[in-house]
Amino acid sequence: MFPASLLRHPLLGSAVLTLAACTANGPRADLASAPPPPAAVGPVTIGIAAINDFHGNLEPPKQAALLPDGKGGVTGVPAGGAAYLATAVRQVRDRYPHHLTISAGDLMGSSPLASALFLDEPAVEVMNRIGLDFNAVGNHEFDHGVPELLRKQSGGCAKLTDREPCQIEPFKGAKFRFLAANTINRADGRTLFPGTALRSFGTGSRKVTVGLIGMTLQGTTDLVNSKVQATVEFRDEADTANALVARLKAEGADAVILVIHEGGRTSGTPDPNGCEALSGGIRRILDRLDTRIDLVVSGHTHWSYVCDYATYNQEKPFLLTSAGVWGEYVTDIALDIDPATHRVVARRAHNVVVQSEPYISLSRQVNNSTIVPLVAPDPEVAAYVARYVAASTAYVKRPVGWLAEPLEKSEGNAWGTGGRLGNLIADAQLEATRAAGAVIACTNPFGIRRSLLTQPNHTVTFGDLYLVQPFNSELVTMTLTGAELKEAMEQQLDDKAPEQLLACSAGFIQTIDRSRPIGDRVVGMTLDGVAIDPAKSYRITVNSFVANGGDSFMAFVKGRERSIGISDIAALEAYLKPADPMRNASREVRVKDLRPELKTNNLKAPPGITY
Repeated sequence: MFPASLLRHPLLGSAVLTLAACTANGPRADLASAPPPPAAVGPVTIGIAAINDFHGNLEPPKQAALLPDGKGGVTGVPAGGAAYLATAVRQVRDRYPHHLTISAGDLMGSSPLASALFLDEPAVEVMNRIGLDFNAVGNHEFDHGVPELLRKQSGGCAKLTDREPCQIEPFKGAKFRFLAANTINRADGRTLFPGTALRSFGTGSRKVTVGLIGMTLQGTTDLVNSKVQATVEFRDEADTANALVARLKAEGADAVILVIHEGGRTSGTPDPNGCEALSGGIRRILDRLDTRIDLVVSGHTHWSYVCDYATYNQEKPFLLTSAGVWGEYVTDIALDIDPATHRVVARRAHNVVVQSEPYISLSRQVNNSTIVPLVAPDPEVAAYVARYVAASTAYVKRPVGWLAEPLEKSEGNAWGTGGRLGNLIADAQLEATRAAGAVIACTNPFGIRRSLLTQPNHTVTFGDLYLVQPFNSELVTMTLTGAELKEAMEQQLDDKAPEQLLACSAGFIQTIDRSRPIGDRVVGMTLDGVAIDPAKSYRITVNSFVANGGDSFMAFVKGRERSIGISDIAALEAYLKPADPMRNASREVRVKDLRPELKTNNLKAPPGITY
């Protein structure tokens, strides 16, 4: 009846023999009376593909993801880009019959021109194609105002900004759901978007339900413009989350995930799956969270980590993750849920490098690595991205000026300083605002997003400038006394935010001593060799973000007699216009550091933080 070769097949033989015995001893109807197979037992696994801080990076960002090389060192792997990210996310999801894809905010804003020129509509459409389920709003989602953010969810071509929507195609809006539990409309007291969501998997006794809470950091209020501040308020993260856990549990959630646009930083050898010396804003939130939350997916700091938070606080055994920035990683997370006891019995995660295509940095060729697999670009997403790249090419490639040599964004031990690139930007901003009386201009290094590249003939394009300063922030010139200026400079070195030494214009020199108490670490300030007089008034230029207290520089809010100037990028473009002589950035060291060994955050540095 069955070939002997089939009966000997190692996978099929026993099944075939059983079927043969049944058919030999009676009619097939006997099969119907056989006892049903035992019900599945054990936990139900939910797979989660998590990302954060994509920032509209449709193309590979020419940035290396850092990871241990297995030999005690570190290697950089070219990573990121929407088409590669699409494949990586799909590969994570394919590992799990039940899965979610979530983002911890800043999908858009501070985006390269291929997305920014089109109001980040392509960033949303890429995420539709990737299959994103939920995005917790981040601070950059508010860059174009609340009405425009609402359009991102619902779609349509209403013109709500100074830029034209729907330039390439009709915009249908996000197929995924924005979550904003702590963003409250001042007009009616309701959340701007839903704060929570429920998603169920399986059936019958194997059915499990996952509850999600999504939110941004409360500090978003300091990172958005005054119109947004007047429309919505951002409430305490832990209080908001804790108030929602009981409701989700009552609605049947077996597991609770907090997706939050706030994060931390780690130290030591760069390791996307490590958690050494975790610091940052997320810790104050975790230490107050309801322990019925099982997983915290974070963002905002552009760091990558996987943390068992119980190693920091045994009473708060959360699994904490973050996937870096610009689609360089996707976090593969698994939650094992016992459907009988309705609780999570195991959880695990690791960051997967989205290895993309080689690129040339300022100093070397960054090639692919054999340490992690290559990712093949998704052809549908690649074709979609190509349309927007082509549409933006003329704008991106427009020559705007000249520079003697490319300038690298400060990283590593110089992170938190502006370096030569910061000197160039500050000098450009002073030049642009001298007519408003400016004698000093300062810029925040965290707002310097990329290195400033040049073309082979020393030409700088608008696209080159935009990658460095994508915010289009207006320059604000204000009056401060010398004492108020010192107060602002002390905020570089306080405990309110990561250390950040402002990059200031030529002639202004600071001397700092970290061994002194907070509030008294700036021990000298001179302008053109003359000590700053605490009682004298000075005209100071900063960008509008810093002028409004961004990055915790609240002393600048005291600035009087404010004059609004051109944008930061326009100032830099004007400064680079002259071709003879070609501009070169000053090598002047404008901060004299008496105790550099006491610097606390000269660790693994992301390509930009919090701005």
